[in-house]
Amino acid sequence: MSIPGVKPSTPSELGRVDDRITFVYLEHAVIARDANALTATSDDGIIHIPSAGLLVLMLGPGTKVTHQAMTVLADSGAAIVWVGEQGVRYYAGGRPLARSTRLLEKQAKIVSNSKQRIAVAREMYLMRFTDEDVAGLSMQQLRGREGARVRNVYREQSRVTGVPWNRREYEVDDFDASDLINQALSAANSCLYGVVHAAVVALGCSAGLGIVHTGHDRSFVYDIADLYKAETSIPVAFECVAIARGAETEVSGSELSSMVRRRMRDAFVQLRIVERIVTDIKRLFAEGDNSSDNNEGSNDTYDEVRLWDARGSLPSGQNYEDDERGF
Repeated sequence: MSIPGVKPSTPSELGRVDDRITFVYLEHAVIARDANALTATSDDGIIHIPSAGLLVLMLGPGTKVTHQAMTVLADSGAAIVWVGEQGVRYYAGGRPLARSTRLLEKQAKIVSNSKQRIAVAREMYLMRFTDEDVAGLSMQQLRGREGARVRNVYREQSRVTGVPWNRREYEVDDFDASDLINQALSAANSCLYGVVHAAVVALGCSAGLGIVHTGHDRSFVYDIADLYKAETSIPVAFECVAIARGAETEVSGSELSSMVRRRMRDAFVQLRIVERIVTDIKRLFAEGDNSSDNNEGSNDTYDEVRLWDARGSLPSGQNYEDDERGF
């Protein structure tokens, strides 16, 4: 007896996370399926989206998704994220691309071991500021150095662009209460957080198990996003405000946010941010885990369920009633 429906893809047929399109954002459209592609129908017409090459589909306001569209997304391993307008808010997400818990288990091991955790925190600092010796520094010392280096990044961007800079401040509940540069930074960081969150979820990692940040459901997202702010959100925000200040007519907060989002999108592509996120996360977890499987193949889409044992995992789907090996 055959099982009805389309045969699911095997893990080896799925595209790797770092080879996929970063994200596609849709709003006010109906998402359906045409063969193995997605279609998005709106007042402007129909566009086709190759589902197999998609990392994350961001569904904004006014979107409707058919059952068949969801099946092809699930089969291709694309992450589905429900967001607010222009992707500013993250509401919910579907199944990750990764089918292995290898990275998630390493992440949990690092977070629950103080020695490994601070080793990874030092490595994260070195990934941003390569000219310093942080061996033996405590978390307090790392925070102090990071604060000084980030402050210098802001000052340098202010000098280059001519945009005045005092300090980072913003009202969570009142976006317009901040000055233009802080509005631009908030908009740029939101874009960065969204892409990092999508990549973290797609890898099967936990967004909440942070290394430096803690106590928030996006702690690890903030950890990883900090690796790229000096290259992406900070310069993009200052450049956009410089353009806005030079415009003949006053630029509103919404217009500035739109400009920031477009430039962040371009920066993600030019700097290959998603590919770097994947590489950097795997590097960090190897740094914190000295176990013998650090150099094993990174086949995170390997679809196999195993049974835990203190001396090594065992295949599932077997009856161990007569197993008396004394494990």
